[in-house]
Amino acid sequence: MQFMITAYDGTDENALERRMSVREAHIEGAKVLKEAGNMIAGGAILDEAEQMIGSTVYVDFDSREELDQWLANDPYVTGKVWQDITVLPIRLAIKP
Repeated sequence: MQFMITAYDGTDENALERRMSVREAHIEGAKVLKEAGNMIAGGAILDEAEQMIGSTVYVDFDSREELDQWLANDPYVTGKVWQDITVLPIRLAIKP
């Protein structure tokens, strides 16, 4: 099942620092998901100054429970980067 995750970072003064401190681990995890066939696409949400303030991620998991298990262990969650997370089931018209 395909899902769209929209996740916004915190807005406190340390938000970008938290993101950058775990970004490499998050990207490495995304590469593993891609190789496993779970990651469809993802990237940063930018503000007007082109600063990273969140992320959008398109994934494919067998169940919502499987997605939740991955999400609970992602460095952006465990590192308290993503503060406002929305997960919706989707059906992409074109899958890259």
